[in-house]
Amino acid sequence: MRIFGFAGWSGSGKTTLIEILIPLLIARVGSVSLIKHAHHGFEVDTPGKDSMRHRQAGCTEVLVSSARRWALMHELRGAPELGLTEALDRLSRCELVLVEGYKTHPMPKLEIWRPSVGKPLLHPNDPAILAVATDQPAALLDPRLPVFGLDQVDEIATFIVREAALRPRPIDARKASE
Repeated sequence: MRIFGFAGWSGSGKTTLIEILIPLLIARVGSVSLIKHAHHGFEVDTPGKDSMRHRQAGCTEVLVSSARRWALMHELRGAPELGLTEALDRLSRCELVLVEGYKTHPMPKLEIWRPSVGKPLLHPNDPAILAVATDQPAALLDPRLPVFGLDQVDEIATFIVREAALRPRPIDARKASE
């Protein structure tokens, strides 16, 4: 399993770029999964549906399964939120995991930056950012990193495949003690 992250301010276009890149990356490496970190509460369930009603009644986990997909919702109920390592440990095996969020985690990242958002560049303070994708490449007067236009999706996909970091498989503590 290899990982690659995306960093950028809200409104910079991270989600849109990732959405465009996913089919290109699947064609290059096979299975791709994604972890997105949210800084706020969010809902993935529909109000009034059984699964939400059970979760709201106090279940720690609710698994919904159908012929097309399954989803597991886990309420923390005061426990600490998952770090990236714990989130990765819960994923099924795949070739590449894209990470949106967990921006301080030391993993190879692409910064998505739009001058119109009015926020500073992140890469000067994050050595894990290896390149920048932007809608205005000329706005980077002194690029110290590779710079891609947001429309250069094929080149960005190639860069991600080349730079994604290998993540060692978690050690099974029971086997390690044998």
